[in-house]
Amino acid sequence: MIDKLEFFIALAREQHFGRAAEDCGISQPTLSAAIRQLEESLGVGLVVRGSRFQGLTPEGQRVLEWARRIVGDTRTMREEMRAARKGLAGHIRLAAIPTALAMVPKLTGPFQAKHPDVTFSVVSRTSLQVLSQLENFEIDAGLTYLDNEPLGRVTTVPLYAEHYTLVTAEDTPLSDRKQVSWKDMAGLRLCLLTPDNQNRRIINQHLASAGVSVRTMLESNSMVVLLAHVNTGNWASIMPRNVAHSFGFASRIRTIPIVEPKVGHRVGLVATHREPFTPLVSALLHEARSLTDLGLD
Repeated sequence: MIDKLEFFIALAREQHFGRAAEDCGISQPTLSAAIRQLEESLGVGLVVRGSRFQGLTPEGQRVLEWARRIVGDTRTMREEMRAARKGLAGHIRLAAIPTALAMVPKLTGPFQAKHPDVTFSVVSRTSLQVLSQLENFEIDAGLTYLDNEPLGRVTTVPLYAEHYTLVTAEDTPLSDRKQVSWKDMAGLRLCLLTPDNQNRRIINQHLASAGVSVRTMLESNSMVVLLAHVNTGNWASIMPRNVAHSFGFASRIRTIPIVEPKVGHRVGLVATHREPFTPLVSALLHEARSLTDLGLD
């Protein structure tokens, strides 16, 4: 039953029988047979069938909620028993919004020093992808914004607040200023994150509130790409104050605080809300709370 529920979760996530089967490491006929057996066992249809996957039935949507809960509890039980036998060990999958990537070592470094048998994988994702992957068990935790767009049912630990700066090369317009306003952004050749990133939506909101219309000359989902373009002196950007220094571009780049108004948006660790947490996630949340106590900013 647990295997069938995991197959069903994969199908709901991928919305394609072939991709779901590949993700589960089984053949498509095996996946299809498992889903039909699950339907027979529960006595309801779960999938709207046609020549291709067409979505879940209302019963399928409800079963998906139960499947996520049951599979999550099963994984927690297995991990807890493994920790009881061998101590804290295993692998943590993290996803972080692009502007938070530079802050990840402040969490993973102290954690791994205390738990050397735990490994990490870290990927860059948009805030919406972080939440979706949490829900579908593709990651264990994420770093994302906490107070700008709905998060749903997650446990949160605030870590720091983003404060925004004009990031520009030396000897360029406004580079000699000690601070600038949002209205000063008008007329600059800006390079910014792509619109699917919440950081871009936040910046757009503040520019609009200041009555500023800007023309974005270049977009990327990579902070390194944006900083490399700023470094040429032909573009400027708007970024959190820690980013340019964290990625090693500080030698030719100036970060100038943006005021009128000065704004901040909280970023923190999020994990699927459940009791009990897996031992790994529980330890990670504890580490994050200790960083908050230290005033990480």
